[in-house]
Amino acid sequence: MTTQNNNIDLKPEVLTKKDITKTYVRWHFANEIPHSFEKYVAPSLLYAMMPILKKLFKDPEELKKAYKRQLLFFNTQLSWGGGVITGLMASMEAQRAAEQYNNEDILMSDDLLYNTKAGLMGALAGIGDAIDSGTVQYIFIAMAIPWAQQGSPMGAIFPFICFATYQLVLGLFLAHQSFNMGRNATGLLQSSAIQSAIEMLSVLGMFMMGILAGNYVKVTSSLAFNLSGREFVLQELLDSIVPGILPLAVVMGVYIFYSKKGLKVTHGLLWLTLILIVLAAIGIL
Repeated sequence: MTTQNNNIDLKPEVLTKKDITKTYVRWHFANEIPHSFEKYVAPSLLYAMMPILKKLFKDPEELKKAYKRQLLFFNTQLSWGGGVITGLMASMEAQRAAEQYNNEDILMSDDLLYNTKAGLMGALAGIGDAIDSGTVQYIFIAMAIPWAQQGSPMGAIFPFICFATYQLVLGLFLAHQSFNMGRNATGLLQSSAIQSAIEMLSVLGMFMMGILAGNYVKVTSSLAFNLSGREFVLQELLDSIVPGILPLAVVMGVYIFYSKKGLKVTHGLLWLTLILIVLAAIGIL
């Protein structure tokens, strides 16, 4: 089937090993450069995926949608999380492009793509941090200590070069393996077991978002009052009943705002800032 749109062939191109290598290398070297509080390292992932997405989605509107899918909140460890997820996203986006081109039922839905990332990014980051940052880099440092004690520059250079090379090679290996596994497994998505796994990934993703919100959203009340000669501190009462209720209220308020008004981030930040200033001025926060 060959579909034309303004004389452009919309057929997705076949992804090669070179494409997967390029994707991971772009992710590897851009990992923390566009880091933001709102998206974390999602811009790095999108930058890595852009050449692949351009090969898969020839329709400009579909390409925009693919960019938005890969620009949602994302944060994981460089090689373990980044390697597995870049390869897997490449495979899943390729399947999505083929389904759209052939007018098939869309198994690779937006929710599935994001839930897969959300479910894996935390778990793989934990593995990567424990193995790479907590073990491997110290092995290289221990190997270089004798050189450092002798005043040799190799004591500083050796661990850096070895650890950087190790992470690059490991990430490339995981990216290619996950791409191949994802490509071979896409036909299983209609099974009940896979559908259950999708639901589990969705729930796990929600847990991860809640954990991140609980750790990074800090809202406390300074309100205190006397009742029958006894001082009551509102924050202590809230912590004894429902710990974290104020951060949860803020997150849910922002979520409701975005649900009703659309993803107007600047408007949301302005309103949130104004409300918090007023509450702080009257002594509630």
